[in-house]
Parts: sequence; structure tokens; C-alpha cells
Amino acid sequence: MIICKKPLMISRRLSGARCCVLFTTRNCPEKYLKTQTGQTMSEIIIALDFDSREKTLNFVRKISARNIWVKVGLELFIRCGPGIVEELKDMGLKVFLDLKLMDIPNTVYGAVSSSLSCGADMITLHALGGEKMIDQARNARARFGNSKNKAILLGVTLLTSLDRHDLPWPDTRTTNAITLDLAKKVYSWGLDGCVCSGLEAQDVRNSTSPDFCLVTPGIRLQPLGDDQKRVVTPESAQKSGSDFLIIGRPVTQSPDPVHTLRDIRKRLN
Repeated sequence: MIICKKPLMISRRLSGARCCVLFTTRNCPEKYLKTQTGQTMSEIIIALDFDSREKTLNFVRKISARNIWVKVGLELFIRCGPGIVEELKDMGLKVFLDLKLMDIPNTVYGAVSSSLSCGADMITLHALGGEKMIDQARNARARFGNSKNKAILLGVTLLTSLDRHDLPWPDTRTTNAITLDLAKKVYSWGLDGCVCSGLEAQDVRNSTSPDFCLVTPGIRLQPLGDDQKRVVTPESAQKSGSDFLIIGRPVTQSPDPVHTLRDIRKRLN
């Protein structure tokens, strides 16, 4: 059973004021779902990794849910364009637009403003894009965001399909150390959170703050021989401090996705 309480913003304090005021410091999400033990409960983001608009909308209608998070990734966005984000928003869903933006600062400024105009609630940017690129992303939100769209800006650290041996440059650091260094960078640059594996979430949390939003992909209900290397279960990701869990194939390929979602929530509680 999920215990719903009044939304409580978990945040640091600077000079006695909350540090998560939109456009001035960090825009952190509301954390108000609690497990029976009082732990903050991770929210689920369903990855809509379909290859057509029709399959996407049919799935969303099948789960018959409103006010839940869904992820629109690169493939779906290129096939359907910004209109798919607008349609999902019209259906009452919260949209995580996962395009992993990385370009020159001016181009990213325009891309973030366009993402806001179609209603994205969460936007990803590659940490390797650097501080100037991140600054322009934040500037775009400050100018084009509004009280109805407090989009969360996230830095992408190291993809969960990679480990240090896959990097195109020699690096003697561990995968955990690489992720942690990138997470600390985007934290210092003022992003709202980062995308990181559940294997590194606890270290990232300890090195940042309670209001730094951690989004974890590579969630598997059981071990699978797919293209993800650094995977974790929903329970272990939540225990490590992840605020959002991105779950795709275990839900979208389930014969009964509604039952699967219900089962995952029970496991988290």
C-alpha cells in the first residue's frame, strides 16, 4: 500500500531559504510517496520504446493511466516528431524527453526551448557537453519555462550499456569513479539531477545533496541477456537513493502491463 501525504519538497537550505526555487537555483521534484517503512518511494518512468505512434498510443490506452511518467526517447521522437510529446501531454501524462542533448551551447539553448514548447517535463543533456552548454540549457529554461512547466534538467553520466572498457579513450578510473566525477560536475553546474546506474546512485547521493534528482535506467525485474550491462532491480535502485526508475521492456513487453506495474509498486513498498 502506498501512503500519500502532502507533497513535501526535500531540499537543502541556503540562508534559511529553500534552494529549489525554479530558475534561481535547483528545480527539484516533489517527493511525497512513502513506503510503509517511511522511506521515500521511487517513481516509475515507463520507457515508450516503440517504433510507431500507433503502438505508443495503443499501449498508453491499454494501461489507462493519467499523471504517470513516460519516456520518449530518440527513436520515437525522430519517427513521430514533437507531436508525440504533445499528444501524451494531452492524455494527462508527464513526459521525460530523453534526447541526451549535446551540441554547441547556442544549439542546445534552442533545443531546450523547443522541448519546453512541446511540454517536456524532464530533459536530458550529456554531461560531456561541458559547463557552457549546461549554462545555456539553464538559460533557455529560465526564459521559456513557466509556472506550469517546471522542467527538470538532467545530466547524463555514463550510459548503462557501457563500462570503462568501452570508452574510446584510455581511462584507468573505475566505472563508478567516472560516473561520480561527471555527476559532481553537473551538480556544481546547477543541473537539477543526473541519470546514473543504480550501482552508482548511493555514491552520487552521498556526494551531492538530498534535492539532487537521481534517475536510474537499466532496471530489470530479473537478470536478462540483453544490451544493458550495469543493471539493478527496482528494490536495490530505490534502496540506493534513486528518485525515478526507468523501466521499459519488463513493462512494455509484458502480456499484462497493468499487472506488472502493480507488482513492481508492491515490490517497492
